[in-house]
Amino acid sequence: QVQLVESGGGLVQAGGSLRLSCAASGHILSNYVMGWFRQAPGKEREFVAGITWDDGNIGYADAAKGRCTISRDNDKNMVSLQMNSQKPEDTARYYCAAKVGRMSWAGAYDYWGQGTQVTVSS
Repeated sequence: QVQLVESGGGLVQAGGSLRLSCAASGHILSNYVMGWFRQAPGKEREFVAGITWDDGNIGYADAAKGRCTISRDNDKNMVSLQMNSQKPEDTARYYCAAKVGRMSWAGAYDYWGQGTQVTVSS
């Protein structure tokens, strides 16, 4: 079993930056994919970014390209999401997720954290 705990959310003004962190515990397999999702009130959960555990291959949602950077630290079992140039529409609860293997970046994640709230003021 894998447990995921997010941190780093908070209130930021438009144009500011946040770094979210995901601490993973349990048995992380080399073929895992780690992902970040977000969900705003009344909206569906959407994929933001993902990274493969073994070779660090990265995929971004179109909305995240150019403003977000995902990274991993295999020794510390951590995944981070650096978010720059934040906009009010980035306001959402952000979730860390993990799954075995990779068929698509956005689909079929097996493990989820509780999320961390990001609020961007205008």
